[in-house]
Amino acid sequence: MFKATPNPPDTDPVPHDLPPRKPSTIFFIDPKVDNETLLAHACESLASASVMASDFAARMEGTHRNTLLGIQQNIMLGELAVNRVLDNLDPPG
Repeated sequence: MFKATPNPPDTDPVPHDLPPRKPSTIFFIDPKVDNETLLAHACESLASASVMASDFAARMEGTHRNTLLGIQQNIMLGELAVNRVLDNLDPPG
């Protein structure tokens, strides 16, 4: 059977002699911070983003409003997921 496109080269095109990537530390989270604290802060950030998006959507009309409400709903779903993880780590009651 004839193949219209050639096979990719057998060699790895990425050179392995590059120095390792050093991540930026401009926004650094202390590696000693526990998961529950990180999740709590993520939950608060998502809640704030949800409120901001909702408030901004209230000032919009038409398709722009619908788009922003869709973004707000995705933020809210992320917040719900983080809250579920927090509940799983430390069940209420």
